[in-house]
Amino acid sequence: MNALSTVHFYDQDIELDDFSNEILAGLSKPQKTLPPKFFYDERGSQLFTEITRQPEYYPTRTETKLLSDHAGEISELIGEDFLLIEYGSGSSEKIRILLDSLRPSLYAPLDISRDYLAWAAEALGREYPWLEVHATCVDFTVEFELPFESEKRHVSFFPGSSIGNFERGEAAAFLGRIRSLVGADGGLLIGVDMKKDVGVLNDAYNDKRGITADFNLNILEHINREYGADFNLSQFTHEAGYDVEQGCIQMFLVSTCCQSVSVAGRDFEFAEGEKIHTENSHKYNVDEVLEMAVGAGFLKAKTWLDEDELFGVFYLYSQ
Repeated sequence: MNALSTVHFYDQDIELDDFSNEILAGLSKPQKTLPPKFFYDERGSQLFTEITRQPEYYPTRTETKLLSDHAGEISELIGEDFLLIEYGSGSSEKIRILLDSLRPSLYAPLDISRDYLAWAAEALGREYPWLEVHATCVDFTVEFELPFESEKRHVSFFPGSSIGNFERGEAAAFLGRIRSLVGADGGLLIGVDMKKDVGVLNDAYNDKRGITADFNLNILEHINREYGADFNLSQFTHEAGYDVEQGCIQMFLVSTCCQSVSVAGRDFEFAEGEKIHTENSHKYNVDEVLEMAVGAGFLKAKTWLDEDELFGVFYLYSQ
């Protein structure tokens, strides 16, 4: 039960067994993989927030400035009396930039990290007592339905360049699902990381304090705790670099020795130097974003870029 009458929490009953099967399937591939959604337990969410504060990590401060500078124009485009649905809300920091200007009728943060989402929703409810919050713990990377009904016009918010974590075909399909959810009279406000100098990109994912490395390794700690694994974190190291051909940052965990790891009752062998692929972070140019938006069913777009064209904020809509 939430202490605040304006805050409502819904748990979509994410099944650990289903996630175990997903983990086992990924580790059984010739190129071992772990889906990036497993980064986001409570500790992972905290570490990601810390990443966004590192000097090398330009996306958050650049997107934040774009949202702040254009809040009035964004509000005019979106209009009044709507339900605002945020995908991957985390600590709900960025939505605070827009709440006073947007004044949505309802706010629905979606996140996979149950405890972190509940904490963030309560904090937001206390800070904005006029706002009705409907927080849902859900894996939004797959088909889902909102657990409450609202006749308000739907607008989605997907900040932080998280669209880049999807493979390009998956990103297009994901935008199509958002378009179906918001309908013909809704819209999507989305942040997208732009293609740029390779050195800038590599530095952003290899910060000097090693916070991104800790974040990457925490995926193993999460799986140890929740899915009966025995990864030795000291025997894996963080690796990240930009692949020009694919247009994405690739992140791996590299085994530093030959070792055997048990996960959910199954054993997996690792050679020295063998990698687990944990994340791709695709980068786009404006034309690629607009082409993907049109393919998803959005008919119009408004684009804001910073002066160095490091990052873009797009409002996609159909009216």
